[in-house]
Amino acid sequence: MMDTDRLLTNVSDFFFEYDTPRMVTIRNKRIGLIFRLIQLGVLAYIIGWVFIYEKGYQSTDSTISSVSVKVKGIGFTNLSHVGPRILDAVDYSFPSQGSDSFVIMTNYIVTPRQSMTYCTQLQSSEQCESDSDCMAGQFSRYGQGIMSGKCQNNSEGSKTCEIFGWCPVEDDSVISNPPLLMAAENFTIFIKNAITFTAFGVSRRNIVESVTKATLKNCTYHKVHDPLCPVFRLGYIVEELQENFSVLAYKGGMIGILIDWNCDLDWSEKHCKPTYSFHQLYGGMGKDQVSAGFNFRYAKYYKENNVEMRDLYKVYGIRFDIMVHGKAGKFNIIPTMTTIGSGIGVFGVATLVCDLVLLHALPKRNYYKQKKFKNVEGEASASKSTEQIKE
Repeated sequence: MMDTDRLLTNVSDFFFEYDTPRMVTIRNKRIGLIFRLIQLGVLAYIIGWVFIYEKGYQSTDSTISSVSVKVKGIGFTNLSHVGPRILDAVDYSFPSQGSDSFVIMTNYIVTPRQSMTYCTQLQSSEQCESDSDCMAGQFSRYGQGIMSGKCQNNSEGSKTCEIFGWCPVEDDSVISNPPLLMAAENFTIFIKNAITFTAFGVSRRNIVESVTKATLKNCTYHKVHDPLCPVFRLGYIVEELQENFSVLAYKGGMIGILIDWNCDLDWSEKHCKPTYSFHQLYGGMGKDQVSAGFNFRYAKYYKENNVEMRDLYKVYGIRFDIMVHGKAGKFNIIPTMTTIGSGIGVFGVATLVCDLVLLHALPKRNYYKQKKFKNVEGEASASKSTEQIKE
């Protein structure tokens, strides 16, 4: 019976009790100092970080972007089996109409005058001891054609499987060093970037107001002297990455160009300008690692005496990936009021910390508990107690 009454009392207290804050002024230098220091820290956080640095009074929008690229420069090569050649942007830039990802050739291996016929492979392709090692009609992972079923001596004096394919086969074991297109160090990249912040109806280009036709013809990007010029010299980009251009050009590499738009639209749109930075991709360049550098193959096809032929190129180059990040902010009353409201709520941390110290850490904590908390009986409870006393 007693347990039932106690349970009913606890349930009644839960539903019919109300806690209201009680203001108690406590004269304690230690608690007062902690309280003011926490309030000062919260105030500095709200003003310094939330409002000034993070601009919590603004609504924000990310950018929609488009990029196009033009490459300029002239290179010269003179290979014994090909002869002297002049290479312009059409020859060394892939794709020829630059997009936000493109390659500039710095070195290459050419295998001229290939045709469809039978020939032996290189030693690194498919070695054999007898015809039984060469499965006719099959191809191996590192093979250069379909095996004919014959094991023959190749030009290197070793036995390899004969194949039907583009012959003579490519020998990419010897790469020109120094690179054939060291002139690429002075090639230039002209980047055109247009962005739009749709939420604010603002569109900008990286060719800003200070860049005129006259300056565009002669300027070259420099992070200190000319940070808004959209024309970049390859050698300067590699220097910014603290790499050696000849090492990079030997087997190629991958570089990221980041265009960052961080705009405060509470000011004039003219102050919305891009910043550029460069980053190594794929773990760096010119290092002794598996599958280092960047390369690909392409071929130029033609007919000679009604026989289809091709010149095969293995291209080593620098791959550029242009990435655009952007964020704009502008004053808006809704985020401003939200930030102020959350800031006021953070001020409660000072009271919470001081209460914990006051009620659990100080020697006179029991005394402070008596002053802070007071139990008040409701009217029904008070009447019931009076009746019990009369009885």
